Amino acid sequence: MKKPIRKLAVVAGGASAAFALAVSPASAVPSTVWTVSPAPSPVGVSATNSGNIVLSVNGIAMTCTKSAATASMSSATGNPATVASISAISFGASGAPCTSVLGNVTTVATTPWTIVAQDYTAATGVTKGYVGNVDAKVTVGACVFRVTGKASGTYTNSTGKLSVNSVAGELTVVSSTGCGSAVPVGAKPTFKGDYLVKKTGTTVIPTIVGSNP
Repeated sequence: MKKPIRKLAVVAGGASAAFALAVSPASAVPSTVWTVSPAPSPVGVSATNSGNIVLSVNGIAMTCTKSAATASMSSATGNPATVASISAISFGASGAPCTSVLGNVTTVATTPWTIVAQDYTAATGVTKGYVGNVDAKVTVGACVFRVTGKASGTYTNSTGKLSVNSVAGELTVVSSTGCGSAVPVGAKPTFKGDYLVKKTGTTVIPTIVGSNP
């Protein structure tokens, strides 16, 4: 009878260890203090796209090869916490319009948008969160629609890369005119793309560090 008991103990111990590994990340204390560098805060920053920026609605990709933004980054407390306010963001440029199968695309953003921090991994220097307060009017030929909501993303300190990678349900088409069934009210677009962020007028990459003092 001893061997089965020993085997049961080993199995139970392994299960306990697996359970501990499973729950430990979820039980980690989230950051509540967010420090933006370089000092002093707020820091004026500019961002330009790295690769294409794509808004997809019902399988229709609207692609921009040019996009730029200006923002102010600030240290903050709380979770979630707003660490940046985007004062202006453009999609497309002269000679490089955003395009789709329906024709050229014009997007006008209503700002400010925000960058909200929720989780920080010190080992990688990556902050997870989302771009919030998204509000934009999109025109494609006779089709005009408005998108609002948020878009999940990450910010990497080593590269200054803001990677936007929204999931269905975060953004919603709240009004639509002349779009028919292609872009109906209630559609759930996705917004994806990378931006490289630098302190305005410099090559300095701002950093965001989360802590829980």
